[in-house]
Amino acid sequence: MDLKEIRNKIDAVDDELLTLLNKRMELVREVGILKRAEKSVIYRPEREQEILHRLEQQNNGLLNKSAIEAIFLEIFAVSRNLELPERIAFLGPEGSFTHQAAESRFGGMSEYLMLPTIRSVFDSVETGRAAFGVVPVENNQEGIVPETVDLLREKELLIAAELYLSIHFTLVSKADSIRDIKTIYSKDIAFRQCSIFLREYFDENEVEFVPVDSTSKAARLAAGEPASAAICSSISAKLFKIPVLFDNIENSDQNRTRFLILGKDFKNQPTDHDKTTIIANLPHTNTPGVLFRFLKDFNDQGINLTKIESRPSRNGSDFGFWFFVEFEGNRHDPVIEQIMKKHEGDLKWLGSYIRMG
Repeated sequence: MDLKEIRNKIDAVDDELLTLLNKRMELVREVGILKRAEKSVIYRPEREQEILHRLEQQNNGLLNKSAIEAIFLEIFAVSRNLELPERIAFLGPEGSFTHQAAESRFGGMSEYLMLPTIRSVFDSVETGRAAFGVVPVENNQEGIVPETVDLLREKELLIAAELYLSIHFTLVSKADSIRDIKTIYSKDIAFRQCSIFLREYFDENEVEFVPVDSTSKAARLAAGEPASAAICSSISAKLFKIPVLFDNIENSDQNRTRFLILGKDFKNQPTDHDKTTIIANLPHTNTPGVLFRFLKDFNDQGINLTKIESRPSRNGSDFGFWFFVEFEGNRHDPVIEQIMKKHEGDLKWLGSYIRMG
């Protein structure tokens, strides 16, 4: 078979794919009509994960799990926008890892609202200016994002889904040679997380490391200065059209950030692979045994706690605390309902959603 024959076969497959995709969109349109009549939400992360799992289980071709996910997440995004156009708020700037995380779930068809602070993302969803908001909640190298956790307590929003993004940094520059680089821009956290690479490739007496507000800003600055470079995300390199000199320069290849997708009045359908997040405002936190007795209820029911973080209550001059708690299971599981009822008035439910980590 020669090249022309192979290309003709590819064209025929592409034609068949287009026909099948349009057939899928016709069915999606019917689903949208039913959802609008029932006033139910369009975004169903648990349904999307169910489809991906089914496809991965039956796959016996060349596509791996990541490839299947990338293709079908984009199809899901197009489908949702056919049902009802979505506006997605995310913590900027454009080209940030949060931007990358948002596009990984909502695709290229959604309308994006770049906002300067985590609070402004919360506000945009709370007021209905955006259907969903994407914010970072923790990094496995640096810990939780306090502002996100505090706003979850303050605001009346729910967690629709979580997603994890592997954080990979690139060194980008328009310099002809690495020896020509005299300035490197990046965010302070990126310098820390790429410190081994920097020590090996650059002499700090000859190259100036300049901290800036974001890795995206670093890329923009480097784009205009031929003798400079930036440590940034791959999406920033593409956005500002700067050549990538080195990929994956971070100290740890296990660097991951967890993001939350926030919605208003959002409720997922229960699955057998859920996680629940709550805020625990336990009374008399300075009294010995209060936290122990609360956690013992989970242990007695065999519920696996996955996270507990204390945060200061900031009430007057005392040193009281409240707790950010996550555990496996759904709010509607009988044993969890029992615990929620026992501590009714002290707990704020933030959502039960499919567990991704």
